[in-house]
Amino acid sequence: MGTSGPKYQRIKDELRAEVARDEYETSAPFITQNQLRERFGVSSTTAVRALNDLVAEGLLVRRRGLGTFVADPSDRTAEPSPGNRSGVVACIISGQGPYQSEVLRGVESGCSDRGLRLFFSDSVIHMTETGHADHAASVARQDQALRQAVEDRVDGIILYPVQGAPDLDVLDEIRRLHLPMVLVDRYFPGLAIDAVTADNYSAGYRLTEHLLADGHERIATLWGETQCTSVHDRMTGHKQALRAHGQPLLPQLTALRSYTGLSESDRRQLLSELLAAPEPPTALLCAHGFAVATAASDLASLGIAVPDEIVLAGMDDVGPYDLLPLTSFAARLPAREIGSRAVEQLVTRIAERTAGEDPYRSAEQIVLPVRIRTRESVPVRLRTVAARRP
Repeated sequence: MGTSGPKYQRIKDELRAEVARDEYETSAPFITQNQLRERFGVSSTTAVRALNDLVAEGLLVRRRGLGTFVADPSDRTAEPSPGNRSGVVACIISGQGPYQSEVLRGVESGCSDRGLRLFFSDSVIHMTETGHADHAASVARQDQALRQAVEDRVDGIILYPVQGAPDLDVLDEIRRLHLPMVLVDRYFPGLAIDAVTADNYSAGYRLTEHLLADGHERIATLWGETQCTSVHDRMTGHKQALRAHGQPLLPQLTALRSYTGLSESDRRQLLSELLAAPEPPTALLCAHGFAVATAASDLASLGIAVPDEIVLAGMDDVGPYDLLPLTSFAARLPAREIGSRAVEQLVTRIAERTAGEDPYRSAEQIVLPVRIRTRESVPVRLRTVAARRP
């Protein structure tokens, strides 16, 4: 196998050449996923992607209950054409910002590599500068986009859900139709739907460990959304890290409440009360970039300098700015990889549906690692101070 290009592409090229040399009989099962994995020394994911792409291109066919076979020569071409590779994917994203843009870039790249057409919808309505939206209206738009995807008979759906409980009726309809769907960033507990997420538990745990190691034993959490699995997993990681290091769980510091959803006066009152406590927090662990930027602004208005008097840490990149200039520690989520892996998983499920299988039969959650960055890793550092009043 050559040394250039993605592994799955090189596998496809070699298999395509072998088919062209008539090394496989159309009546005999084709090389299996496990055989590919052992032969080329690749992961199951890479082997499955190569096979799925060749099926989508018409070189191979799947026969239910029998396996994968080489397509009859009269039904295939030596190279795939756009016409026989094309499919349609609906991508429904919750919100806007650098993080969502990177997820979408991963989705776009994955679809482009496979000749898939992409329809994009933004489910969020009336987003504020602190990252909050009209929740009821956003849920309604999400449900409408999902129903539209069903009516348009798309081949698959990638969904970045709005927070809160999903509309079970529309999800039941999608699953009844065996229409493949992959969730990104968050998942629905108790529902067997594929999901690709960052390791949010690790983000909460490792950031807390960094803050503790830096001498911050009193850490207050500031949240945005509160009804989604990414937040709950981060809170669990944060609390577990505190327990592991013998720190008490103080309700006033670990309350799961929306900070960015409050009015400006209520936010500043909350910070004032925290900072006026006999043992005030020395660090604020913020849900995302919106919370970091909002907290920095509110602290400056209260005359509290960051990071001289209190430090900030950010748990993900959702928001208008790069977190590091304002934070001492920040989690970098694999946003683009989340998008590309979601497409990869969706293509697998589309192929299963084409073969007459239930794409929800073996739904799984794919968890990707996060990276923790420190303030020392960037050349620019910012301090927030109160503006002098005239």
